[in-house]
Amino acid sequence: MKVLAGNSNRPLAEAISNCLGVPLTKASIRRFSDMEVFVEILENVRGEDVFVVQSTSFPANDNLMELLVTIDALRRGSARRITAVIPYYGYARQDRKTGPRTPISAKLVANLITQAGANRVLTMDLHAGQIQGFFDIPTDNLMAAPVFEKDIRAVYEDINEVTIISPDVGGVVRARSLAKRLDVDLAIIDKRRERAGVSEVMNIIGDVQGRRCILLDDIVDSGGTLCNAAVALMDSGAKSVSAFCTHGVLSGGAVARVAVSPLEALVTTDSIQATEAVSLSRNVRQLTIAPLLAEAIMRISEERSVSSLFS
Repeated sequence: MKVLAGNSNRPLAEAISNCLGVPLTKASIRRFSDMEVFVEILENVRGEDVFVVQSTSFPANDNLMELLVTIDALRRGSARRITAVIPYYGYARQDRKTGPRTPISAKLVANLITQAGANRVLTMDLHAGQIQGFFDIPTDNLMAAPVFEKDIRAVYEDINEVTIISPDVGGVVRARSLAKRLDVDLAIIDKRRERAGVSEVMNIIGDVQGRRCILLDDIVDSGGTLCNAAVALMDSGAKSVSAFCTHGVLSGGAVARVAVSPLEALVTTDSIQATEAVSLSRNVRQLTIAPLLAEAIMRISEERSVSSLFS
């Protein structure tokens, strides 16, 4: 087995390498003066089982191109099998046509990765489960739920006070899964905008009076939905509100928005490398998914079950 790191999230790749006890494969991934990507693998990979760790986070296009060129370099270097380990799969929110003459970019990216030469994909908490079907190669979609469950049990002294909240109807399956693991209650926020320019109306389905609420989502980008949901929950009598999100995109002023919101804490994984603003924030923290990814990589390499990780 060989593990190769792109530039999108080097600290996570190094942590995975340490968990596996396998040193990162030496490679030169650099840019020409016009920002064209050039990749040179500095070790022999002929006949090897190679795992390329690369999130397609900001800058999404640069990191995606870096992944594609690296896969091509490995394929031309006669690697036996190439697994694209994509902790955060960019373009996942473009998983369907939202109107006439609009793309399904998540499918396009899946085609690009496959055509570049990847033999399989390992990712985490895809925005929509059907994206697995966009690939014509084996795709493992890991869940952050075990990592979140462990942290919640460590932080909350009385787990019976906790209620898991889905911030929208689309996230109910994800929230129900974590609520079931913790054996706690579930509530749902129904949000809708009556017309353009009018603020969203949020209705809470379930009882949150006096409860310690945990919002669960896959991606937090601007943070607006979570912050508005936190206000609605506190107005409905919640004792406290925190949020757990797998992928902390946190673009623009998201960290500042979270800082002044009723959220006690926003917890993300390190699928996306923390920015300086995240590192300095008092109520945003990251949990590492390196041991989970390392275990999945080992199981794939040894041809063992990955799904049993979550049973």
